[in-house]
Amino acid sequence: MTTHYAAQIVPLNADKIGTAAYGEATFAIAGDELTIKITMHNTPANMQHWEHFHGFPDGKQALIATAAQDANADGFVDLMETEAVSGTTMVPFDDAPEHMDIPHDRYPTADEHGDFTYEKKVPLSELQANFKKAFGESELHLEKRVIYIHGVTANVHLPESVAGMVGHYDAHVTLPIATGQIVAVD
Repeated sequence: MTTHYAAQIVPLNADKIGTAAYGEATFAIAGDELTIKITMHNTPANMQHWEHFHGFPDGKQALIATAAQDANADGFVDLMETEAVSGTTMVPFDDAPEHMDIPHDRYPTADEHGDFTYEKKVPLSELQANFKKAFGESELHLEKRVIYIHGVTANVHLPESVAGMVGHYDAHVTLPIATGQIVAVD
């Protein structure tokens, strides 16, 4: 038996960054395998884009951020401002999601048109074991999570009020550019 989930990914911060990124994500769980496919369009071109699912470790329903989350009224919804409604960064969609290693340079890169497709088959038991170490529970509860796509070019002016430093990566790397609610699909 296969369990399916999907998310329609909509733009965030588009009015400030010059692109309105959008796409879709699908997730399928069958046996000990999680298959992830994310297709994005109109992202900032020729650059890497971090992508993750976010959520609340206590099981609360995560929601996508909107302009309403711009708490400091600087015109941007930054990574920190998403936490109130979306929770924390949980699982990366990178070269090895099961390792749950977030800050690095192994995420998909958009082509010259701002398009990319990410596809990965993940060993579910390994991901669940690492998820339990990080969040105290092995169940992913995808239906309670949201997906974020991040990243703008270094030439986009971000006010000093835009937060999001992760390790040595600045807010240009972590700025959310698109988000989507993950839902169960029959």
